[in-house]
Amino acid sequence: MLSDYAPIAALLILTVGMSSLILFMSRIFGPYRPTARKLAPYESGMQPFGQAIRRIPVRFYRVAVLFILFDIEVIFFLPWAVIFRDLRVYGLVVMGVFFFVLTVGFVYEWKVGGLEWE
Repeated sequence: MLSDYAPIAALLILTVGMSSLILFMSRIFGPYRPTARKLAPYESGMQPFGQAIRRIPVRFYRVAVLFILFDIEVIFFLPWAVIFRDLRVYGLVVMGVFFFVLTVGFVYEWKVGGLEWE
């Protein structure tokens, strides 16, 4: 039973070993001349100011969660579309209810301004 996983283990060992070897060799043989400018944080070409840790408004998290939520819900359409003919009317009704709930949630977020970006 464990012999079935031997190729996966060998590939994992090979990739970890090869990546470690490449990193080690580049550190040994590659140029490494750190300067104050190279070690400074890069902020899209602008000089960084203030602390690196700042309070982020909740709306960023809310938009991210909404994106992930709607993105994951929409992914459920693909398996349904693949086996649509096997499900017949039952599958159509269930997906109709799912789509209705998804649309109600989307319209609600749209009306309360959850999708607005200022």
